[in-house]
Amino acid sequence: MKLFFSAICFIVLASCNNSADDKETKEDTVAMDHSTMDHSTTTTGNVPPIPAIPEGAKVVFGNLKNNATISSPFTLQMGVEAMEIDTAGLIRPASGHHHLIIDGPDSLAIGTIVPKDSVNIHFGNAQTEYELKLTPGKHKLTLQLADGLHRSYGSKLAASIMVNVK
Repeated sequence: MKLFFSAICFIVLASCNNSADDKETKEDTVAMDHSTMDHSTTTTGNVPPIPAIPEGAKVVFGNLKNNATISSPFTLQMGVEAMEIDTAGLIRPASGHHHLIIDGPDSLAIGTIVPKDSVNIHFGNAQTEYELKLTPGKHKLTLQLADGLHRSYGSKLAASIMVNVK
């Protein structure tokens, strides 16, 4: 009887342990799977916090100055100082990826997921160059750095300039 009771206890404990592992795996997947996220809201729930911004970190336009006159298409170079450019999907300290906002705000509030539309261009594959096609006239370009889940680092890691397209 003791052997039978011990076997039942072992089976119950093993089953409970497997359920906990499955739950943990599912939670990790939800936290890291950015492909199914709603890009129009801020994140909530069981998601890791936004990484700290290192001192001196900033985003830069590599080959453009404010009020520059450019032709379209134009190869835009994007950079960052005191951080690393990384692919979307994983949360890593002192890293993120670029988003280009065309004719939009100077930055998005920290923690806001950058929308995915014709105005907000995502560079989740760690791109640092982009062939920019704009209509003639004045345009505001904003570089917004975001973490692996597309959550904005806010105004500290955003830069805006005006360009004239001939």
